[in-house]
Amino acid sequence: MHPESDPLLKARALVLHDLQARELADAGVVSLLEDAVSVRRWWLEQWTDGAAFVAGLVAQDVQDALLDDNGRWPRCTSCEVAAEHTLTIEPALGADPHWVCEASADVVAPLGHLPPPR
Repeated sequence: MHPESDPLLKARALVLHDLQARELADAGVVSLLEDAVSVRRWWLEQWTDGAAFVAGLVAQDVQDALLDDNGRWPRCTSCEVAAEHTLTIEPALGADPHWVCEASADVVAPLGHLPPPR
């Protein structure tokens, strides 16, 4: 199945791109991504109208899974705020998710288009 026709494959591809952009896509992290996709497959079967929301939810699931072992991801490298902080997915439950700086509230990139750190 082509990723564009399966919202979960598309979500996986978008999150994987952003993990790779921040050099975090090792085998263990990709396994966490696969787990998140698997859980969301069940969720999507229960609520088929949620297809537009699933990419942002997968990204949030991966953020939560990474917190214990790898710390907060992705860290913001786009603004001038000195204190370490992360990007969050906005909207929390909605279509067209994008990364937003939690300190400045600036939109950094759409999900799947996170730039490498500067």
